[in-house]
Amino acid sequence: MSNEQPEENSRGIARVTFRVRCETLGHGEMVYLSRVGDASGFRIPLYTTSKTYPWHTTRTPVSLTLTDNDDTNDSAVYLYRYAIYRCGAFHRWENPSDGGRDISQESSTRIVPLRLFDPDELYLINDTLGVVPSDHRIDVDHVKVKKTFSSVASLARKSSTGSAVSLYASSNNNHSRNTAGEGTKKKVGFAPQPPPSNRPFPAAANHKTAKRAVHLTSSDGLIVVSAFLPVHLTRSDQGEWTADWDYEALLSMQTHLRVTRIGTVKWRGWHGNVGGGKSDESGVPIDERHKVEAVLRPFNCVPVWVPTSLFGEMYNGFCKGVLWPILHNVANVYSSSTRINTEYKQNNDANKQAEPYDDSEYAEYSMDDVAQGPIHGDGGREAELWASFTAVNRYFTDVIIQCFNEGDLIWIHGFHLMILPSFLTRRISMAKIGIFLHTPFPSSEIFRTLWCREDLLRGMLNADQVGFHLFEYARHFLTCCRRLLGLNHGMFPDSSGGYNLAIDTNGRHVSVTSIHAGVEPPVLNQVLHHAGTIDRVYSIRNQFQGKVIFAAIDRLESLKGIPLKLLGLERFLQRCPEWAGKIVVVQVGISAFERGEDYTKTRNEVLFMVENINNRWPGTVQFQECAESEMRLQQRMALLRAADIVMVTTIRDGLNLIPLEFTVAHLDALSEHGRKDGRKRGLCILSEFSSCTRVMRGALHVNPWKISEIATAFFQALTMSEDERMRRISIASEFVTRVTTQRWALAVMLDLKGVQKNEDAGKYAGAGLGLGFRLLGMDSKFNSLDANSVARAYRSAKSRLILLDYGGTILANDNSDALTRFQFVKKARAPSVPTEGLIATLKELCADKRNVVFVISGKERHSLTKTLCHIPNLGLAAEHGMFVSWPTPKIGGKRRWETLVPDQDRSWRSIAIAIMEVYTSRTHGSYIEETEMKVLWQYRDADPEFGYLQSRELEDHLSNVLRGFELDILHGGVEEGGYVEVRPKGVNKGVVSMHIVKHLEKMTDKGKLEFALVIGDDHCDEPMLSVMRQIGRRAMEARIARKGGQPLAPLPATIAQVDVSSCDDYISTNLQCFTSTVGKKPSAAANYVNDVDDVHELLESLVKVTTRETVHSGFYSVVDLKSMADKSSTQILSPINFEPSENNLIRSCSAGELKVAHQDDFNKATPVRVSTNLSEFLGTIEQEEDEDDIFF
Repeated sequence: MSNEQPEENSRGIARVTFRVRCETLGHGEMVYLSRVGDASGFRIPLYTTSKTYPWHTTRTPVSLTLTDNDDTNDSAVYLYRYAIYRCGAFHRWENPSDGGRDISQESSTRIVPLRLFDPDELYLINDTLGVVPSDHRIDVDHVKVKKTFSSVASLARKSSTGSAVSLYASSNNNHSRNTAGEGTKKKVGFAPQPPPSNRPFPAAANHKTAKRAVHLTSSDGLIVVSAFLPVHLTRSDQGEWTADWDYEALLSMQTHLRVTRIGTVKWRGWHGNVGGGKSDESGVPIDERHKVEAVLRPFNCVPVWVPTSLFGEMYNGFCKGVLWPILHNVANVYSSSTRINTEYKQNNDANKQAEPYDDSEYAEYSMDDVAQGPIHGDGGREAELWASFTAVNRYFTDVIIQCFNEGDLIWIHGFHLMILPSFLTRRISMAKIGIFLHTPFPSSEIFRTLWCREDLLRGMLNADQVGFHLFEYARHFLTCCRRLLGLNHGMFPDSSGGYNLAIDTNGRHVSVTSIHAGVEPPVLNQVLHHAGTIDRVYSIRNQFQGKVIFAAIDRLESLKGIPLKLLGLERFLQRCPEWAGKIVVVQVGISAFERGEDYTKTRNEVLFMVENINNRWPGTVQFQECAESEMRLQQRMALLRAADIVMVTTIRDGLNLIPLEFTVAHLDALSEHGRKDGRKRGLCILSEFSSCTRVMRGALHVNPWKISEIATAFFQALTMSEDERMRRISIASEFVTRVTTQRWALAVMLDLKGVQKNEDAGKYAGAGLGLGFRLLGMDSKFNSLDANSVARAYRSAKSRLILLDYGGTILANDNSDALTRFQFVKKARAPSVPTEGLIATLKELCADKRNVVFVISGKERHSLTKTLCHIPNLGLAAEHGMFVSWPTPKIGGKRRWETLVPDQDRSWRSIAIAIMEVYTSRTHGSYIEETEMKVLWQYRDADPEFGYLQSRELEDHLSNVLRGFELDILHGGVEEGGYVEVRPKGVNKGVVSMHIVKHLEKMTDKGKLEFALVIGDDHCDEPMLSVMRQIGRRAMEARIARKGGQPLAPLPATIAQVDVSSCDDYISTNLQCFTSTVGKKPSAAANYVNDVDDVHELLESLVKVTTRETVHSGFYSVVDLKSMADKSSTQILSPINFEPSENNLIRSCSAGELKVAHQDDFNKATPVRVSTNLSEFLGTIEQEEDEDDIFF
């Protein structure tokens, strides 16, 4: 429809952008524009963004053909209506319910008279889904197109992922705001987008990022993903389902954003176990799932239907059995459990399960077929659990994709979905994804015991933001990324002008946030003032009248430290027996069946200790075990309100909101009215291993492993002065009242929205397979090197330069791993040598007189001479260009080498080596590497953090001692291998590249450089790639300036700017420069090739181009004849192999230009061979076509 052409009697084409307001679309639904009467059935999709919702707009204008009779013929109309698609398939037509009110006719067809339009103009039609005016009048607005653009359609083609609304807004921003029907919205500030390439751009040095605030508005979409939805489901005896918010869930908060919550629903049997093997409950019945979906729809909750057995394997087996202990710094290799992989391998019958326990409820939760205790390795049972974990994450991915709209933020919660970002970025790479862990994160020594550690870390790093409640957890995460993946972290600038803590990975910055969550005082106060809560408080106070109540609510597992608490209580009563009978500890134990053996052991130990204490001091401990469903928010707040002091003695804990809830329950203790009851209440005794300890500064902090500290805390709480108690309560209440759940979420969401990601869709690319997939940040035009383009430019050029790296580019890399590198340095391993095929290819390239081929390597001279000296006309550069051997036709024997910089005093080597030996002796895993002109201190095998600290100290030491020498001291980070290098000043591959360009006239008489191919593979080649890319850019800028075009857009900021103007006299303005890196990774190169084999194929294709040119040198193609068209009587067609001589003055020209000769030489010129018959002519054309088919 958008490609209609004017008919013979037409007066032109009008372009119309359709925009419809859709507020009733469901999850995964899209709206399409359908022309009535169009037999092809072609429909146009409409899109929306977070900024323009609920307006959906066509991405490109629709072309309407106008005829001469439109002005007088009222029947000349355009009929259309809107269709609703669900999950990419047609679902229904729009109906009155979409508009929220009735319409006067049943038909949803809309009519637009064509007489309203003028040719070659742009119009905007505003509709509301489901609302058609009775008179069929459509809101048509004329849009004045700015003359700076050729057309609106051309703007839309500039970005395949940009929204049509944003393009339209660029031409008429004021009108877009007025027709939206909404008030002025808050703007979200991002760094300015890079301008189009056809507009002038100021110098990069003068460009500064504007500091703007980031705001969340009602049009922003948010998808909150968690293992469970924050709702409670109930089912009546008649089969009717109802739902209600789980207000104590952290993610049940209400907000002004468009929030879609995704997760599984908890219903009997959700864990996939069968109670005693005979229970019929297995989650929500399949035939009733549609009822649950309908009940959850008003809550904007979308359930993920995962097979219950699979979800149970994931949740109880992998998450609780494997991840939970590791995340809490527990790696017990001395487990008493015998049901491990040995049993699994011996009994590999899928139908065989362990004997169920007598307690049916315990058997239902304990996952009897899962080995309890530690699980290690990546085979057998743990391999099945890992497969379940990845499968459940894929289920979540599919649902998120269906609910995702362009511009939505995705916020993932919990360690159950740690690898979910990897699956999402593969399919929606431009989505802004954040993941927040509510558990601790272990130290690298503990986390590295997981066999799937790299997959979990990469899964989290595929998100744009990783959040933790404490910086302590974030620090452990950063250390794991550093030690296990070799990634650096630091403070990087953000879009608002500040700096954020982030991890630098594959050209991206993954933000790391540490913000502790809070509670919602209004919700808690509402529960506190409920009549049922008040009655329960009075009941508890009357039960323990006259006693000081210590309350504790913990899950029955060893991590919660309940036995340590009881030991502290016992020691306190032993030392202060006068308090016996005056205090009571109300310990509530939440059943933790999923912890299996640990739950049973902890429960028995607690019951034993409670019995002993009560036997000695009757009534001191009131222990009550209950299910989690029996200790919900109302019951919990009643106990906390009745208690005077709350205790948390966990030995490792993540988010624990009980101390915060207790503080809210006793805020009135700060007022005169609240102190009238005479109770000494409101204090918290917290373990220093709990996350809330960092924010509850007014609490008494204890080390639960030190029993005497717990006993002292009992005594301090009971004997504390009134002034100190009020001060501590006041300090604790500061965080509770200041940081609420909504404020915590807002802070995290602002950081996530501030991520600069969707400004340039081409800036990110994916690489890797499976869970090794990673998102790479690079130049938006960073594409695979097009061999066809290289071959075309190569064939047409008369002066060519090919610069190749050695190891890792044309040859397998000897530095592939640390051990190989060490063996190679110590000469315990022979270096890789070129293959016969590669040698033959290089010989063919060097044999072409138009080619200058150089191999630039970091290896020593003798290594290059040994493998490449027998190739005639091949230039060599050793040790990053320090030594240069110019091309020579002689082979064998010794080659002549020149130094890039003057040979100077080398006494610095002994000084540098002596200093490095000191650091080698005290840094295990480090060693010294010596070459002819440089010395390196390698620490790639040392501890990454200690090695880095030592390298910085060594760098400073060398800088001070060697400051009198002309040297460069380079420091490569862990990602570059980890080294400190000392080399002569001014030596690198970029400098030698410019040196070669300036000396081309000594090696060839073909004129200025017209073609350059530069390929490297690692950080040492980046200077060469950067310099040559900038040389090619200067030639391109010269061509554009000659044609009067617009300046080019600036180069990516990752490219170091170098002054290459000194090479201008040696390059043609028609120079075509191709720079490529080996492997898809951030680089200064403009393109990439996949591996060394691709480099070989590319070089072989260039050889074939040369071979074919030699075979058909006597013929000219149509392209050649056209380029050599006779423009004057003094211009002649000269053969391609025409050699200049002293007698004919030929000016240096670029490819495609004519060579001017004197009239005297006209007769001396070799005549052009012309086809004498049709067969010969057709044969020439056929050969050219075959050539194109093969290479282009």
